[in-house]
Amino acid sequence: MANMSVQLVAVERRLWSGEATSVVAQTTEGVLGVLPGHEPVLGQLVEGGVVKITTADNDTVTAAVHGGFLSVTADGVSVLAESAELAEEIDVTQARQDVEAGDDTERARAQSRLRAAGHTV
Repeated sequence: MANMSVQLVAVERRLWSGEATSVVAQTTEGVLGVLPGHEPVLGQLVEGGVVKITTADNDTVTAAVHGGFLSVTADGVSVLAESAELAEEIDVTQARQDVEAGDDTERARAQSRLRAAGHTV
């Protein structure tokens, strides 16, 4: 199966990079799925979205992303988020508290963290 180079980067750090078979991201235009050979496109990521990457080893990398862009070029896919957290790094207890006590922005971010971690909101 064909692969593509993928980078998942937030302002503060690179979260993941490597070869992947697919990327799915929530953009302002809807959910965008990218496979190798996809036409070039630039999409704006939604605030409080989730990105899923299927790696070349058939593992899944899931992250909660907050704003930024998805860029697809002939060289690969770059997910450039304002901030992001990998699913395994998310403190589910804290995210649940933030859903209950946060303002609208904090609540949206907490909900995406819960979805990325595989928990219902």
